[in-house]
Amino acid sequence: QVHVVESGGGLVQAGGQLRVSCTTSGLRFSSYAMGWFRRAPGKEREFVAAISISGSNTGYGDSVKGRFTISRENAKNTVYLEMNSLKPEDTAVYYCAADYRSTDDYRVQSFDYNHWGRGTQVTVSS
Repeated sequence: QVHVVESGGGLVQAGGQLRVSCTTSGLRFSSYAMGWFRRAPGKEREFVAAISISGSNTGYGDSVKGRFTISRENAKNTVYLEMNSLKPEDTAVYYCAADYRSTDDYRVQSFDYNHWGRGTQVTVSS
């Protein structure tokens, strides 16, 4: 059985930083591109960041580019999202997802990801 579990969310002031983590079990982590998505109250789910199976290729949503960094440790079955210069509009539930890939690339559409965590709340106060 596959498990995807996010951790590290919380409350932070605007301008601050936070790192969220995602650990998987039940799948071969090194064969999955990993993505972070978020959903703010009353809004659609939004692509945040993704990383290829080797970690060599990464991509970011326009709203977080330059502020967020995605990374992974295949030996620990873990992907991270480092968030800097946080803004109140970054407040959302952040979801981690896994996408099986045979090539070292990533996708940005949520429907391509077939394993999801339950999310972790990130709240940025002004």
